[in-house]
Amino acid sequence: MKILPNNSSLIYSGRIDLSGPFAIGWTYPGTFVRMKFKGTQLFIHVRNKHNYWNNYLGVAEGDAQTKLLLPEEGEATIEIPLQTTQDNIHEVTIFKRQDACHELTILGFEINCNTDDECELLEASPLPPRRIEVYGDSVSAGEVSEAVDYVAKADPEHNGEYSNSWYSYAWMTARMLNAQIHDIAQGGIALMDGQGWFHEPDQIGMESAWNKIRFNKTFGELTEWDFNQYTPQVVVVAIGQNDNHPFDYMSEDYMCEKAILWREHYTEFLKKLRQVYPKASVVCCTTLLDHDSSWDKAIDDVVVSMGDSKISHCIFKRNGAATPGHLRIPETYEMARELADYIENLGIEEWK
Repeated sequence: MKILPNNSSLIYSGRIDLSGPFAIGWTYPGTFVRMKFKGTQLFIHVRNKHNYWNNYLGVAEGDAQTKLLLPEEGEATIEIPLQTTQDNIHEVTIFKRQDACHELTILGFEINCNTDDECELLEASPLPPRRIEVYGDSVSAGEVSEAVDYVAKADPEHNGEYSNSWYSYAWMTARMLNAQIHDIAQGGIALMDGQGWFHEPDQIGMESAWNKIRFNKTFGELTEWDFNQYTPQVVVVAIGQNDNHPFDYMSEDYMCEKAILWREHYTEFLKKLRQVYPKASVVCCTTLLDHDSSWDKAIDDVVVSMGDSKISHCIFKRNGAATPGHLRIPETYEMARELADYIENLGIEEWK
């Protein structure tokens, strides 16, 4: 039983390229499709565009989770492992584990059964009405989160196998709050072009990426996002972690020209978000990953100066001091729990 990627019984989530109905593009981590069906085998047909690292597809069914290696380039048909059920009914979430280290296109699905009469595509569980959007870097993407032997330690050598958006604080927070999430996160990204680690030496900043589906020319023509497709009630801005590369000017001289310019650009970025989301609560933060507190001071100064009652600054108990490496699952849980509690205490009217 073949299923086109635009079948109405499939539930998609994330900032997705829907311009081609039979080829649905995924760029951002945590993007997923949920499907419910009766059958004994499930296959997905994909096309991968590789940039760096090994690329993996994530699969969750119940409490079980699997990662599947994708081809470096081109099309492939991949069997999705299924749990044993008495009635052969499955609800599976297939998701993008990693950021734009690769770009994935969903081309279709196939369900097999013992007999043709047994195959059936059912209505998948709907998405919750609460909606969150996160703008962040590698921590927001769940990079190296599965390296649990390295809690509070520097990262091990890896080739993408430990990165899993499912265990990012962003997606964890959304699950704690029973909310949808668009995770606009990219490892190494800073606020401004020319800073940070992503796409070095021609760094692409969040200022250039935030309103795009495809923001990396490595994969082809840049594509704009239609903000009418998704309106979050909460926006988390977790930028300011990579901006100290190649030079930590904020900690060296808080009033230097570059530091002042960064605060001006951060202000303008929040204003742009307010323009597209006039009613959203905006939560600014960094993460538990080690960084100089001057960046948090800069964010706080901007938030105070804007005088917007729905823009606030969340400081975690171990903000910037928990680990020299990326957050592992226990640390992402810690951060997510604090962030979820913070958001709940905002008293968002639409969530009551």
